[in-house]
This record gives sequence, structure tokens and C-alpha cells, in this order.
Amino acid sequence: MNKKQLIRQEMKQQLAQLARPEYEDKSYQIATSLYQDVLWKKAKTIGITISRPPEVDTMQIIRKGWEEGKRVVVPKCFPKDKKMTFRTLSRFSELESVYYGLFEPIETQTEEVVPEQIDLIVVPGLAFTMEGFRLGFGGGYYDRYLSHFKGDTIALAFLEQIRPDLPIEPHDIPVAKIISEWGNTTWD
Repeated sequence: MNKKQLIRQEMKQQLAQLARPEYEDKSYQIATSLYQDVLWKKAKTIGITISRPPEVDTMQIIRKGWEEGKRVVVPKCFPKDKKMTFRTLSRFSELESVYYGLFEPIETQTEEVVPEQIDLIVVPGLAFTMEGFRLGFGGGYYDRYLSHFKGDTIALAFLEQIRPDLPIEPHDIPVAKIISEWGNTTWD
């Protein structure tokens, strides 16, 4: 098992220890900090994944985006060619369960949005460094997408997910900011 796989396994085990009330409380604190962030406030179109535990809960964030009149776009992955696009999500009923139990937009009910139209992407990950580098879930979809994305990036992470170091490769692109239950962390 390589170092990335080992860290992924350790992180999943550590996050699985979070009791449901603690998970909900921390997710709520993180979401509340996100809503106060200037990148959230100025963004008209927000790219965000449909999370599943142990990731920070994004369903409440999507609802808040809708309430604030933001266009919410969620990823659609194409495993055959390892590509990802974002599609507009107007209601949760426009989602379908795909591989690994992930929820993605139904193509016939949603519209693709090009990267230039997305102001902010909330980038998922299992672990992060203080410098904003991330260890994803292993598919490489976000690494490829972010290589040509010019908008802003934020990650949402429980404090347990922030580590002093991670294996970093030349193609890795750090997020601009991480929001944890303790608030915002930026790197300039």
C-alpha cells in the first residue's frame, strides 16, 4: 500500500469515529463560516459536490445557495475517460445514484455549465495541508478539472483532516482557503 492509500485509509477510519451529533455540529459550524466568507458572498455560481459522511455535509450548503439566489452546479463524472463536468442543480430530485452510491445530476434534467461560468468551487478532499494541498479520494477528477479552472477555490474540512504534510505531486493544485469548524484559513 502506498503512502496516499495509507493516509486515505487512516483518515476514513478517523472520521468514522465522529459521532453523528458531533458530525452535524461541526458541519453546521463550517457551513456558517462559509456563508460569511467573501468568496461565498461574491459568487453567483458555486460548484459543490453532493457529500456523504464522513465528508462535511453539503446538502445544507446547497439549500442555502438556493435561498440566496445562487446558481448551484454539481459534478458529473465520466469514469471511462476520467473527466468531470458541472451541471446546474435546481432541486434534489434532479439527482440519481451512480457508482459507489454517489449522487450526480441526471443529464436529461440538468444543463452543463462551462468552467468560465463558475465563480467558486468547493473542492472535496480527505486530507489537507496548511498550505491548501489536498489528498482526494483517488480518482483524480478534481486535479484534472482544476488544472484549467480560473475561479476561486475553497475546501471544507474538519480539523482532523488538516495534517502537517501530505505526499505532493507536481500537478497538485492547492485550494486558496480551507474552512474548518474554527473558521477560515488562507494562504497569500
